[in-house]
Amino acid sequence: MAITDDVLVVGGGIAACTAALSAAETGARVRLLAHKKSTLRQASGLVDVLGYASGEGPFSDPYAGINSLPGDHPYRVVGEDGICEGLRIFDDAVGDAYQGGHTDSNALVATHGGAVKPTARYPKSVAPGLASATGDMLLVGFEGLTDFDAPVAADHIEAGGVPFGVRGITVSFPRSFRSDAKVTRFAKALDRDEEVTGGTVRSVLADTVGDELDDEARVGFPAMLGDDHDEEVRDELTDRLGVPVFEVPTGPPSLLGLKLEDMLFDALDEAGVRISSGNPAVDFEASDGRIETVLVDQKSRMTPYQADQIVLATGGLVGKGLDSDREHVTEPVFGCHVPHPADRYEWSAPEAFGNHAFARFGVVPDDELRPTAEGGNPHFENLRAAGGVVGGADVAREKSASGVSLATGAVAGRLAGEEASQ
Repeated sequence: MAITDDVLVVGGGIAACTAALSAAETGARVRLLAHKKSTLRQASGLVDVLGYASGEGPFSDPYAGINSLPGDHPYRVVGEDGICEGLRIFDDAVGDAYQGGHTDSNALVATHGGAVKPTARYPKSVAPGLASATGDMLLVGFEGLTDFDAPVAADHIEAGGVPFGVRGITVSFPRSFRSDAKVTRFAKALDRDEEVTGGTVRSVLADTVGDELDDEARVGFPAMLGDDHDEEVRDELTDRLGVPVFEVPTGPPSLLGLKLEDMLFDALDEAGVRISSGNPAVDFEASDGRIETVLVDQKSRMTPYQADQIVLATGGLVGKGLDSDREHVTEPVFGCHVPHPADRYEWSAPEAFGNHAFARFGVVPDDELRPTAEGGNPHFENLRAAGGVVGGADVAREKSASGVSLATGAVAGRLAGEEASQ
């Protein structure tokens, strides 16, 4: 027998979670159908809305550049209200673990590569390292940890013209690990404050860094300062060093991204969203312009899921929500139209960081975020799309990935929940 809900959200990333939370607010019975772990674990944990557009930026006001975006951009579909709706749902989900909700302005956050990134929401562990904060900065990297080169990052930050001094050092972590140890292993050692030669991990690390301090007013570490007891770890290091301690967002695997994923799924549980995970949606059944059943492959056995409304939030090319071969780009679950040049050589620009067409590939939504066919009509009356599967945004260049996911997820989920309730 089919599993039946009011709203079925297909996907497991930030857009899918937001859509499910938004639909649940309408009182709808909601299910999240997630196949694989989301790409949040590959992300920085920062929430960008809009940093750059049409060659301008970085924007202090993320809403300032919306009108200069192309007409098919997702932000032009959902509007400023949709962005605010998405941020409100996010703020409710993460509580005081993130900062930035007090203002409409972007913050400038130093990242592991030394770039200063405009972002709308950031973990509170990052806050003392903002470019708007005062005081010279010491960045600390660890030997053998190739993901964060503190001296290089410091040079890049200073070269960006920040109004304070930045210095980077590399020290030995108090506990030795294999060269392929995950960042979670470092975090757990700090969580447990493991015994090492000369004391405990936290005390030895503080002593080592304290000997290197030279009147800097704050100290930044790669984002691995604890997992379950991260606030306790930061507080102890701050107390021992006598200056604020902060985390620098790092590349994959991202502990900040993993923590954000946990917070979003906790919020889904609290909202009563049912979660089915580990198996892909591979096919569907439709009648009279409506999807009636989504078929999920559970060890080669097709399990039907039914809902009055469906939200597609499977991601873009990176998240495998879109497929491509040498000739075509397709949306694999519902077969939605994905416009792209017939000549594959037109998919990308000659320059590595150029204006690539493939970055904007995705389904084309109508004003209710329903994916449209080539002629402009919705494929299905009860299907909406959110996140990276929606085309029109070059989120990497714009610094808008999380914002697009939040805004489209919030609007698609709300519209689906309201429609299901009628």
